[in-house]
Amino acid sequence: MSDLPATVEDPPVEVQWWLAVHGDTLIWARLSVLDSGIAEVFDCDGRILRYDDEPSARMALLDAEFRAFDGVDEDDAALLGVDLDATEPPQAEHDEDLVPQMIVKRVGHA
Repeated sequence: MSDLPATVEDPPVEVQWWLAVHGDTLIWARLSVLDSGIAEVFDCDGRILRYDDEPSARMALLDAEFRAFDGVDEDDAALLGVDLDATEPPQAEHDEDLVPQMIVKRVGHA
């Protein structure tokens, strides 16, 4: 991870949503790759974790048992107990408004 300061001049060029499922809880993380190549992970607690590059950020997410949401197919979804038709990443205009949506307790799952 890097402690480099964020700048307005370094906008994200790619944004990916990742998810992890632990029992009846779905947890989201957002990976943003900046124009500079630095990667940031917005975690479920509202923290932004900075990595030197996208592969480092992806490896950290995989180590934490996250999966790229856009790579989850029907078979993966069945193993995770996720209904792809009813699951979508959090949406908000500001990051602080995303935080309450980043951890979702699912009804009827154990």
